[in-house]
Amino acid sequence: MAGSLIGFTFAANALVRFRGTHDRISLILAFGFVLAGLIEAGTSMTFYRGMLVTPTPGDSISYGWLAGRTLLGVLLLAALAVERRIPIAREPAKEMAAATLMVGGVAYLTSVFYFMLPHAPKIHPGAVIPRPSDLLPAAIYLAATIGYARRLNRAGAYLDRALFLAAALNVLCHVTMSESQHHLDAPYTLAHFMMVMSYVIVLGGTLLDNAQLFDQVSQLAASDPLTGLANHRRLVEVLETEIQRSRRTNRGFAVLLFDLDELKKINDRFGHLTGSRAIKRLGTALADGSRAIDTPARYGGDEFALILPESSEADAAQAATRICEQLKNDGQQPPITVSVGVAVYPDDGTTIEKLLGAADRALYRMKGKGQKKFRFGQVAACL
Repeated sequence: MAGSLIGFTFAANALVRFRGTHDRISLILAFGFVLAGLIEAGTSMTFYRGMLVTPTPGDSISYGWLAGRTLLGVLLLAALAVERRIPIAREPAKEMAAATLMVGGVAYLTSVFYFMLPHAPKIHPGAVIPRPSDLLPAAIYLAATIGYARRLNRAGAYLDRALFLAAALNVLCHVTMSESQHHLDAPYTLAHFMMVMSYVIVLGGTLLDNAQLFDQVSQLAASDPLTGLANHRRLVEVLETEIQRSRRTNRGFAVLLFDLDELKKINDRFGHLTGSRAIKRLGTALADGSRAIDTPARYGGDEFALILPESSEADAAQAATRICEQLKNDGQQPPITVSVGVAVYPDDGTTIEKLLGAADRALYRMKGKGQKKFRFGQVAACL
C-alpha cells in the first residue's frame, strides 16, 4: 500500500515534468505507475482480506503481484524504446492519448499472459528456487537496468539516474522474492521493502528534477537571455524594493544607465553577431565591475542599468569608471564606447519613473559630447 501511494505521487510529479520538458519517459511511466499502483493496491487488499476474513491456501502466488510487477518492467523497456525513436514529444496532447493507449495495451497483454496460465503459479517450499515465476520479472528488470545504464551516457538528469537505480533494485527485489518459502517470511518482507525503496528513489529523482526545472523557469523569468543579467521586470522589482528600503532607512541609492554608442554602425560594418557580442561585452563588464549587492540589468536594446544600494553620486562615478576600465581591458575588437547617465534617490526623484527619467536625460546630455563619454583611450567621468 505504501508503494502504491508513492507510485501515485510519482505519477503526479512525472506529469508536471512532462509538461515542462515533453520527456516521453516521464509521460509513459506516469501512466504506468498509476496502473501498477492500482493493481498493487488491489492485490494488497485482497491479500489482507484473505488473511483476516476468508483464508486461502498460502502456496499460491498472486496473479496481481506478477502482473503489476511485470507491467511496470515492460513499461520501463517500452519507454526506453519510444524515447530512443522520438525523444521529445512534438504534440503533448496527442502524446498523452497515445501513452494511455500504449499503457492500456501493455496492461491487457500482461494480464492475458498470466490469466491464461493453466493454473496459478505455486510456491515450492524446500526447492532451490521456491518461486521461479518471480524470475521472469527479474529478467525484465535486468534488461531495463542495462538499458538505463547505457542511457546515462547521454542523459544525466536526476530521474535518469533514479530510474537506473530503481530498475537494479527491482532485479534484487524479484531475485529475493524467488527465495521466499511462504508469505511474510524474511525474503518476502525484504523484497517488498526493496520495491517500495525503488519507488522512493524514482520519486526523489523526479522531485529534484522538478525543483531544478522550477528554478530554471524562475531564472528565465527574471533574466535577460542574451547577457544573463536581470531583465526589465527584475529591474523594476529591485527599484521598488530599494525605494521602500530607502524610505525606512533614509539612505539613498544611485541608478546608472549605460548606452552602447553607435551599435548600428557596428552591426552594419561587422554584422549582427558582432553587435550582439558587443552587447554581451558590456553586460560582462557590468557583472564583473559590480559589487555583490548591486543589480546590473539590461534595460532594453543596447541600454543597461546598474542599481547601487546606499551609494552617492560620487560612488556612482567610481562604479562607472570601474566598468569602463573593464571594457577597455577586455581585449576584444572592435573597440566600443558607452554613454552614462546617473540619478540618485531622493534628489533626482522619488519614483521609478522619475529616477529612470532623470538618468535617461543625463545620459542623452552626455551623448555627442566626447569629453564627457567613457571611452577606451580616455576615461573621463562627468556625471
